[in-house]
Parts: sequence; structure tokens; C-alpha cells
Amino acid sequence: MRSRCGLEPRALAALAVVLVGAAVLAGTHFWSARPEPVRAPDRVTEAAAAVQADGPESPNAQLPGLTPGPHAGSKAGGVPGGQIVVDVSGKVLRPGIQYLPAGSRVADALRAAGGVREGTDVTVLNRARVLTDGEQVAVGMPAAPPPVGGTGVGGAAAGQAGPAAPLSLGTATVEQLDTLPGVGPVLAQHIVDYRTEHGGYRSVDELREVNGIGDRRFADLRPLVRP
Repeated sequence: MRSRCGLEPRALAALAVVLVGAAVLAGTHFWSARPEPVRAPDRVTEAAAAVQADGPESPNAQLPGLTPGPHAGSKAGGVPGGQIVVDVSGKVLRPGIQYLPAGSRVADALRAAGGVREGTDVTVLNRARVLTDGEQVAVGMPAAPPPVGGTGVGGAAAGQAGPAAPLSLGTATVEQLDTLPGVGPVLAQHIVDYRTEHGGYRSVDELREVNGIGDRRFADLRPLVRP
């Protein structure tokens, strides 16, 4: 090197130092730029483990922090935050509007209202039923009489007769309205929803405004209900 390039020993030593320094810098740069494994947050890790254990179709497949799809939560929209609003009336300690998590049952609404008053008969209530947004839970109200079948002249066909006494549209539950002729669970819920939205029924004629009740069905229901 010295004979070919004509370098002095001092210059050759300086060149060697520069080359060594360049090699050290290059090695440091590549070492700092190497990929490093990053540990996932605990919540995501736990949720991923639950999905792997239960399968992609399980309820745990929804990872934390993601907004549920349109089919998640309650059937009704409810209020923001996954809540529903129900009206608990009748013989409870704190009747009124209750805000409950979506998917709550009648028993949860009774607890939120302070519980049922002593001596109140709750056998007509299905306390395991899942609540829907805007529903009214009436506690201690008289149950609708069982349908009376008739086979004589002018009698209703078996299984189609309504309650013997007019049913109050202002206090009847979904289960009680379901006993009326031609009224199923869906239409009974529409009747309750209309009552909640409009503050009750001022007359039986307002049934015409309920979605699903036409002139013929209204004619069948009119003698069986009262405001």
C-alpha cells in the first residue's frame, strides 16, 4: 500500500482510523434500524385468546374498542351508551322512568324501581322477559281474564275471543294485549310504543293510528278495549 500509493505512515494510519470509524457507524446504524417485536396491549391479547378458544362466531369475537355492528345490542335503538329506557309503573317503591343496560330483564327493572311493594301479586309478570326500549312495565295491575270460547249463536270461535271485560289501553302490558283477537306480540308492542310516545290513549279511536291496525281489525278490537 505504501509503495503503490506513496502514502506516508502517518497518512496510512489516519486512513485506517477513518475506515474503522466508518465501519463502526455503519454497524450502529443497521443495528438500531433492525425490526423489534412489539407486545400487543393486554386487552387485545385477552380478546384474541378468547376468540381463538371460542371460535370466530362466538360473542367474544367482538374485540374491545370496536363499535358493535347493527345487529348487536337490544332490538330497539335505545339511548347512546347501550342503554334502554323503560317506564315502571304501578305498585313499586320508585315508579317512573328507568335507564337500564340493553338486554336487561323485567326483574332488573323492578330492582331499579326499588322493588315491589309488600303484598303485591307479581305472578302475571314474566320477570325473565328481556325488555325493549320504550316499554312500560305495569306492576300489580289486574290480569286480563282468560279468553272465553263460544260455540252458540253470536259467540266467538274458540281461541279467537278476547277478555270478558274491556282492557285498558293505558295500563295493559304486552302480554295482556297479546290475548286480544288478531293481536300478536309485535302488534301488542306497537300499541305500547304508541302509548309511550303520545303519553297514553285519550280515546279508543287512537288505535287507528297504530301501525298494523286497519279498519277491520279496529272494528274487532273496539268493543274489547277502553282508553
